[in-house]
Amino acid sequence: MIIVRSPLRITLGGGGTDLASYYRKYGGFLISAAIDKYVYITVQHPFKQLINLKYSEIESVTSIEKIKHPIFRESLKYVFGNEEPVIEIVSFADIPAGTGLGSSGSFTTALLKALHTYKKNLIHPQELAEQACEIELDRLKEPIGKQDQYIASYGGVTCFEFNKDDTVHGYPLRLSREILYDLEDNLMLFFTGFSRTASSILKEQNDKSNQNNNAMIENLHFIKGLALKSKEALEGRDLKKFAELMNVHWEYKKKRSPMMSNGTIDNWYKTALQNGALAGKLIGAGGGGFFLFYAKDKVRLRHAMIQSGLEEVRFKFDFEGTKVII
Repeated sequence: MIIVRSPLRITLGGGGTDLASYYRKYGGFLISAAIDKYVYITVQHPFKQLINLKYSEIESVTSIEKIKHPIFRESLKYVFGNEEPVIEIVSFADIPAGTGLGSSGSFTTALLKALHTYKKNLIHPQELAEQACEIELDRLKEPIGKQDQYIASYGGVTCFEFNKDDTVHGYPLRLSREILYDLEDNLMLFFTGFSRTASSILKEQNDKSNQNNNAMIENLHFIKGLALKSKEALEGRDLKKFAELMNVHWEYKKKRSPMMSNGTIDNWYKTALQNGALAGKLIGAGGGGFFLFYAKDKVRLRHAMIQSGLEEVRFKFDFEGTKVII
């Protein structure tokens, strides 16, 4: 049996500038951090001569083309080509899909890594991320960015530059050990209880960027500038400044779509700021999923959010990326 895990992620700045509709014209930049919550893929040879898939559904088919799940289907076609494998694949995760932590990208990188391992192919994290992007963006035409596939492949607290020619340059954020630990200690995740697909919100952004909508383009320019300032603040050991920028980021992020927030989400955000949070924002496309807060009083914030009905998920950063664990 082969078991592969791929980390989920939180975005620390610049989210949205990794969509091709923006970066191909202006270049994108963001800071992403992998966390120790994972998508897992297991692969083994089954007793029956079939392709057996187990996820939220169960599929047993005789050929790749008959697979309903699009990422399973396209990934198997990508790795096996015209070969029809006899294989059993199981997927499970620490966190539900549709919660803003990049689970789709983590799932795809874990699946591809497991399939390449099964075929005894060596694959570099850069190549793994590129292949995952080809599956999701090029073959399946999902209106999403490239952040999730790259941070899942690389891990760490990482800066990514998305270039106009579709190349991606990733490098570690230069954090002192003290600031890294302080950042990890003071960031808190709370689940809103709402799951949603990112595609509808991101499609709106994608369409407006393709149409050169001035308000959307200017918003993303500003968001990219905030990410660069966040990088400067973190590398300059100024966590208070980073928190201030996070609040500004959330206010501008909400302007991109009316689906980004609602009255309940706004009330939770207000409650958090009144009870120990310096800053916060929804992770991912918005509309639900997880709130990320930077806390000055963790105990008070935790109590207030739990009283409001949110569930905390504690985490640490992951520095290993997508890896074979068995």
